Amino acid sequence: MSGHNKWSQIKRQKGATDAQKSKIFGKLVRLIQVEAKKSGGNTNSPGLKMALEKANKENMPKDTIERAIKKASEQKTDMQPVIFEIYGPGGVGIIVTALTDNNNRTNQEIKYILRDYNTDLGGQGSVLWNFSKNAEGNWIPKSTVDVSDEDLEKLSTLVETLESQDDVQDVFTNAS
Repeated sequence: MSGHNKWSQIKRQKGATDAQKSKIFGKLVRLIQVEAKKSGGNTNSPGLKMALEKANKENMPKDTIERAIKKASEQKTDMQPVIFEIYGPGGVGIIVTALTDNNNRTNQEIKYILRDYNTDLGGQGSVLWNFSKNAEGNWIPKSTVDVSDEDLEKLSTLVETLESQDDVQDVFTNAS
């Protein structure tokens, strides 16, 4: 009875969930490192506290969190927050926030993804005017855009592709 090995099913499922967790943990480690560098490792600072809460919400192990904070204090390279403004399918405004140690590399990777969806980066302030930032640091749209089902499907695949990129932290849109 080939293909009925219980261990091979468990191994495949575990591999898929572990890969997903790894991607989330990687993004959270970057966020923790940036905030730890800003605060000098002070876990009572608001930014680092928020990053630690996000990590705890995702059940990140404490030793991984402590390693990220320690590495941030020893790290020579500096992670920088970057915001990309994009007009997507159907005229939807998209804001992509990323943390990177190499601006040019991240910029080119985002442009490469956008080329596949026939979209381009917008100029500085071309999309941000339609969003406001809330207390948690998320971008909230001031107005929304109605999109067709076809454009909504393209938009969702674009957002998924952007989120799968390593440096990208969050993607916000004003689609209704």
